[in-house]
Amino acid sequence: MTEEEMRKRLLALRLEHRDLDAAIDALTSAGTRDQLQIARLKKRKLLLRDQIAMIEDYLIPDIIA
Repeated sequence: MTEEEMRKRLLALRLEHRDLDAAIDALTSAGTRDQLQIARLKKRKLLLRDQIAMIEDYLIPDIIA
């Protein structure tokens, strides 16, 4: 995967992460009793966060000063 493809993937992951956050907020504020669905969305959101962190770590290497 090229750096440009990784940057596009990163943008897509961030967008999906934001969408999941909005969906979770909407379900909780609506008083939905479907805790299983909310838990699944939160788990997916955590997996996305891990993928985002992995790509960011690759694209922005640590520089020891």
